[in-house]
Amino acid sequence: MGTHRIDIAAQLFALQDKTYAGFQSKLIPTIPRETIIGVRTPELRKMAKQVSKTPTAQEFMLTLPHRYFDENQLHAFILSEEKDFDACIAELKRFLPYVDNWATCDQLSPKCFKKHTQKLIPYIRRWMASKRTYTIRFGMGMLMRYYLDEAFKPEYLEWVAAIQSEEYCIRMMQAWFFATALAKQWDAAFPYIGQRRLHPWTHNKAIQKAIESYRITDEQKSIIAKQRLL
Repeated sequence: MGTHRIDIAAQLFALQDKTYAGFQSKLIPTIPRETIIGVRTPELRKMAKQVSKTPTAQEFMLTLPHRYFDENQLHAFILSEEKDFDACIAELKRFLPYVDNWATCDQLSPKCFKKHTQKLIPYIRRWMASKRTYTIRFGMGMLMRYYLDEAFKPEYLEWVAAIQSEEYCIRMMQAWFFATALAKQWDAAFPYIGQRRLHPWTHNKAIQKAIESYRITDEQKSIIAKQRLL
């Protein structure tokens, strides 16, 4: 344990914004209000850069589970700074089981993944096959971020469509993924909408998100608007 974890918590409380903490608790109702310190994201990113690669950060990252939401956020930002792919994967294996909300999940985005898309894909498959809600969401998020452009393969759409879950945050990520796929890979993605291959709620939410997107043409929007399920 040591003193490093106390130092991190003390630094976070020194940056506390109680009004912001109240705002965040409304956005993330799945975690206890008392675990939210209320540190703004730019401050957390700045702190992550400052402590990254220090003994303080290493000890902090070994101290799981964290008590506070803001500690999880800081952990995610430190991990996102990791440039070594294998080290990053090892840290993710330890940290992902403790990710318990959509904000930490979605802000966890390691920079090293961009250069290692071939090595990353088996891990994405494993995460998406997990029983843990936010591990599944993280896998889908990485697939959406790195594999809908040059690295795209049509089977990636099938992987996401095949996930069966009643969890709101998983269905929402599926919808977000397909809305993004419609913007970037229209020909491959549209049949999933046209053939009603998604859960009805996810289907309608993907259409809504696509229609709100500036990356989809007016003609495409009119085509998918007609696919709404009543």
